[in-house]
Amino acid sequence: MATQLTKLTRIITSSSARTRPIWGCHGYSSSSAVASVESEPLFSGLKDYEEYRKRMNGGVTHKALLVDAVGTLVVPSQPMAQIYRQIGEKYGVKLNEDEILMRYRRAYEQPWGRSRIRYVDDGRPFWQHIVSSSTGCSDSQYFEELYNYYTTDKAWHLCDPNAEKVFKALKKAGVKLAIVSNFDTRLRPLLRALNCDHWFDALAVSAEVAAEKPNPMIFLKACELLGVEAEDAVHVGDDRRNDIWGARDAGCDAWLWGSDVHSFKEIAERIGVEV
Repeated sequence: MATQLTKLTRIITSSSARTRPIWGCHGYSSSSAVASVESEPLFSGLKDYEEYRKRMNGGVTHKALLVDAVGTLVVPSQPMAQIYRQIGEKYGVKLNEDEILMRYRRAYEQPWGRSRIRYVDDGRPFWQHIVSSSTGCSDSQYFEELYNYYTTDKAWHLCDPNAEKVFKALKKAGVKLAIVSNFDTRLRPLLRALNCDHWFDALAVSAEVAAEKPNPMIFLKACELLGVEAEDAVHVGDDRRNDIWGARDAGCDAWLWGSDVHSFKEIAERIGVEV
């Protein structure tokens, strides 16, 4: 059952299955393996596949929903460059927002050589590097004010105002919920500040589990915390590489936020839960 579902997941729900090899799941790791699986006439389309899953899982397509944090569950309330400039003005930051954004992107995209993952514990060394690279300001007070700002509910808001209602319906239906996020240890206090930490049964945070998306291990850790198999979980996130490819390499289903699904209500209904 598990192997069959995993094969179906990769064939029917992955738009990249025909062009990308499948790594590290149930022994499928070559294009020839993919070709042999694709030749099996299993289902005529996505709807048949999801109906099959519902029959096998007691009315729902998946036993667990994994959710990305930034860009899916929450988003910054103001543009990053605007906040860096506004707070930085009193510390001598002279760059405009376009310059800050350009420097931020360049610094963020560079390999981080000081540790295996970017966010270790509270992530301060990494973010000190990002802030100083983005603004040219290394003032410790500036960094602390900026760093602490992003732990407050002033800095963030929920992407979907109906999220709480949807997550309650999912939990009532027996679907387990977890966040899977590349974030430092500020994520937990941030979720408490937004009063949404209690919606989730588990959190797999890269700084805490020492694995960063798209590494499949962070998704497998979330499934372990929930007590479900990877093939029984679907992950939703806004980054194709980190969220979609990473989750599928772990053996989970994956839906791209803003493309495959556009709201948490749509996610719940696709799983088979009415809201």
